[in-house]
Amino acid sequence: MTKIAVLGLTGILLAMFLKDTKPQFAVFVSMATCILIFFYVVEKLLYLSGTLKTIQSYINLKSAYFDTLMKIVGITYVADFSASLCKDAGYGAIAGQIEFFGKISVLALGTPVLLALFETIQAFLN
Repeated sequence: MTKIAVLGLTGILLAMFLKDTKPQFAVFVSMATCILIFFYVVEKLLYLSGTLKTIQSYINLKSAYFDTLMKIVGITYVADFSASLCKDAGYGAIAGQIEFFGKISVLALGTPVLLALFETIQAFLN
């Protein structure tokens, strides 16, 4: 975490320094910093994925639910990351559309799980 904090703060300081003289480079520094942090996050997500697969094998959970969960985490992170970059570059409207599409994608992806839950509840009630 310290590495990421130092990387983020360095990126911010460099972007702030460049903002007055070369504002277009400040946006590029900000984006480059975000992309570097993104690679660290992907590394942690791969570790988390492996750990969750191990847990899945212990509790005998359907792989479809696990895959859906991982897709939802991925959609959420990519949507947030992309929207933050757009906001940082000054394109708030595009950021809002990315966030909205991410929310709709998560809802669409989670609908089959929700239907399976309702079917299970209905089977218990009958």
